[in-house]
Amino acid sequence: LIQQSSLKEQITFLSTLNKQMSQETINLTNALKGDSKVQGNWGEVILERILEKSGLEKDREYQIQKSFNIEGKRLQPDVVIHLPNDKKMIIDSKVSLTAYERFCNSNEVYDKQNALKQHILSISNHIKQLSEKNYQDIFETKSPDFILMFVPIETAFALAINNEPNLYNQAFEKNIVIVTTSTLLATLKTIDSLWKNEKQQNNALEI
Repeated sequence: LIQQSSLKEQITFLSTLNKQMSQETINLTNALKGDSKVQGNWGEVILERILEKSGLEKDREYQIQKSFNIEGKRLQPDVVIHLPNDKKMIIDSKVSLTAYERFCNSNEVYDKQNALKQHILSISNHIKQLSEKNYQDIFETKSPDFILMFVPIETAFALAINNEPNLYNQAFEKNIVIVTTSTLLATLKTIDSLWKNEKQQNNALEI
């Protein structure tokens, strides 16, 4: 009964957070009409909001925009998540949604079809570029095999994956997992639970 109650609380909590994030996604949709820098800024804002709601502690369990110098090459992942046992996870939020905005605001069939193709191509290209950065090299054996590629608008990812189902596999083969607001939030809440269990175990050992 205690476990059922805890699970119910977690589901209710996630549902509430998703509702709170809805206004942010509306603002991001409006921001898509700006340039790529504006898009990137809004994507980072939404990502930070999710991190703040996840229960993880900033600068202890995650770091934002930390720079690394690997063999003369500067790498700056958007977010580094610290996991128990000195494991790491990286989140990227720089996918462009300019073509998605054109798709949503076009009334011409040809223009919508062209924008859709460009939207899918944009995500595909970002997967390739993200893979070539080799973020895993930053932490060597401490880093999990996968990097999370964050798409801040659920419908943008749904549109792409429904019209090109191979996108997810394309990313997965390059050790990249595409996540949206809901799936990222659920992932981070799981990590928060891992940290809570780790702390409880450490406290028990100290006692």
